[in-house]
Amino acid sequence: MKLNFKTRIALYYMIATGIIMAVVFLAIFFVVQNTVYNNLDKDLDFEAHKHSKEVTITRDTIYFSNKAELEEREHLEVQVNPVFLQITDASGKLFDKSPNLKGNNLIVIDNQQTGKYNNTTLTHIPIRQVQLPLYHDGRKHGYIIAAMSLTASLNVITNLKYTLLILYPVVLLGLFLISSFLAGRSIKPIRTIIDTTNRISRNNLNERVIMAHQKDELYELSQAINALLHRLKNTIERERQFTSDASHELRTPLATLRGTLEVLIRKSRSQQEYEEKINFSISIIDFMTLTLEQLLTLARMENPTSIAKNNSTFLSTLIDDILSKYKREITAKNLKINLELDDALESKVHGYYANLILDNIIENAIKYSRKEGVIHISIKRNKNDVLCTIQDEGIGIRKEELDKLFNNFYRSDALEHKHISGNGLGLSIVKKSVEAIGAEIKIESKYKMGTTCTIVFKKG
Repeated sequence: MKLNFKTRIALYYMIATGIIMAVVFLAIFFVVQNTVYNNLDKDLDFEAHKHSKEVTITRDTIYFSNKAELEEREHLEVQVNPVFLQITDASGKLFDKSPNLKGNNLIVIDNQQTGKYNNTTLTHIPIRQVQLPLYHDGRKHGYIIAAMSLTASLNVITNLKYTLLILYPVVLLGLFLISSFLAGRSIKPIRTIIDTTNRISRNNLNERVIMAHQKDELYELSQAINALLHRLKNTIERERQFTSDASHELRTPLATLRGTLEVLIRKSRSQQEYEEKINFSISIIDFMTLTLEQLLTLARMENPTSIAKNNSTFLSTLIDDILSKYKREITAKNLKINLELDDALESKVHGYYANLILDNIIENAIKYSRKEGVIHISIKRNKNDVLCTIQDEGIGIRKEELDKLFNNFYRSDALEHKHISGNGLGLSIVKKSVEAIGAEIKIESKYKMGTTCTIVFKKG
């Protein structure tokens, strides 16, 4: 049988409460029962000891010496506060008894433990009795037996038993109905969450779950769902952006590549023409490969948990590796690299992100420098921070374009510099890398005079 969440909560609460109630009700029943019997036993003990002092023992007989005591009402009538008394010898032979016993006798129990109480009957009336030995001259001569009616006590115990048995299911049913009602009110916000999430689709990710007023588990659930929706929205937007960027940036080179190959196969050409077209096609493929790698890098940087956090390296070593990587380009332009390391030689930075930052900045400095120009690279310490400055004497950037440098696919004066390869993604990667490690970047430039880029690596 399948039960809804509200019913299950109410049922579990009822079962737990039912177990507790059963224990409590049993405890109440046994406490009341023991109390009733204890009070009755005290009265029996009192009567037995009191009347044992009024017993006269002779050689041949045992009898009550105070007959006036037995004339009291409780010893004459069975119906009113009955106290039954009986005297027997050691073998159980009857010697004397109270008038209310009339033609009946109390049961003598052989080998009865002194002070032990027993439930018996007297003419079908339940009674409780106690049997005490009678001693004279150090020898046991007989017994005095005191008994009282159990009817009233059993009525109390029986009424209590049936009251608890009837009350138990009634209380459980009431608890189930109340807990079901309260559970329904408690999970009402969950229904709101379900309705809201059902309205959310791939094309409708702006709606959010309404936060609960109290900061309880439902509040945390709503908060977690909203955070999940936010991450999902960002992921889908990144996917759309990646698809849009990739299709936009690869459509033109693919068309160019297709056109080049179609022209190449229309007729026979010389060896030189084949080599030129193939080399041109390879350059287009390299461009597309670079673009895809950079797009993937940007997408990967949206999920920094996949990148090692403890990936540190020496900043000076990182710069040496990057300069070695672009040695051929530096030599082709006959550029001069001026390094100034000072006392920051042993400074460490995040290897992955710092490499992305410096690789793109240094590559740009090389690409946009004029032949036989100078590139200045310095590393200095400022208190706990490390400042890395890269300055070139290249073509520079107009002042009004500085704010757009970090936008995806933006290239300053792209039409004027068609001979310089690039897709405008490098500085976007730099910006995200800087943000990922809590660094800072500042770019200053004078048009046709050069650009200075300063990266501040914070102590982390």
